[in-house]
Amino acid sequence: MRLGNRPIDDAFVRAFASDHRDIGSDRACFDLAALALYGDRLAFTTDSYVVDPIVFPGGDIGTLAVCGAINDLAADGATPLVLTCSLIIEDGLRVETVHTIATSIARAARAAGVRIATGDTTVVGRGACDKLFITTAGIGVIPAGTALDIGAVRPGDVLIVNGYLGDHGATILAARGDLAGDVPIESDCASLGDLIAELVRAVPRTRFIRNATTGGGVASVLNEIAVAAGVAIEIDEATLPIRVPVKGFCEILGLHPLYLANAGKIVAAVPPDQTEAALAALRAHPLGFDACAIGHVRAGAAGRVTMRTTFGGTRIVDMPACEHVPRIC
Repeated sequence: MRLGNRPIDDAFVRAFASDHRDIGSDRACFDLAALALYGDRLAFTTDSYVVDPIVFPGGDIGTLAVCGAINDLAADGATPLVLTCSLIIEDGLRVETVHTIATSIARAARAAGVRIATGDTTVVGRGACDKLFITTAGIGVIPAGTALDIGAVRPGDVLIVNGYLGDHGATILAARGDLAGDVPIESDCASLGDLIAELVRAVPRTRFIRNATTGGGVASVLNEIAVAAGVAIEIDEATLPIRVPVKGFCEILGLHPLYLANAGKIVAAVPPDQTEAALAALRAHPLGFDACAIGHVRAGAAGRVTMRTTFGGTRIVDMPACEHVPRIC
């Protein structure tokens, strides 16, 4: 096993050589005083990534794993600082592919100003996993006075997204060859730490932010808000930012883009009098240029999400009962 692991280890040593002097250590140590400079509370998150295919237009599983952890931390108002990264690699995966993923992990972390503090690689037999699975965990620090709470969402609040929905889910479908033809879509995979920080700085009264990366997409987020805050939510289908190719995918498959996964989108709830300030802050950032308001929080049946359709009717937006598109993130 040791000889089998050596090319894997070399890939990560090469990718992270400029970031670490103690490569090979089994632990990471932190100066608590240094962390405290960023705030007064720690935020911690972990998630696993099993996307298929592992390389896709606009990103790969390594970039996705880093950005996902960073975005989960940032959505809680935290400054993302350090990540761990653990990989389970199927025997037979090309070493060149491992090098590509390792480079992507390092590049995404550096671009976000986040350190990969420690990690692990494990090679398993053929068939024990599908090519490559990654688990990332992250630590961030929440600045004093920042309080983003799903329970703070109240009737009258406006719901905002930072751009086009469903790009990631549609990209994965196209990359699998599930639908024929060349589709000009790329995953929206991106780290949103700076974008979210700008939003919170411009609108300190932002109620709540959620990273809309789950298989249930924005629809899941809206239902989670409605249930947890005990409110009703109404959105307007005409205002949803959706690319034409994504809309076409969904029409063929009988899905709605609200249920497709995203990899660089948030849903934010802000007070109505702060809507323009929030949109201006998001649109000033490259990852929020297409930000728009998609609906409102209402007093009504707690946990109910509805959508005014482009045909003039109203439909219920349910929490998805199952994962519409598996292995999407």
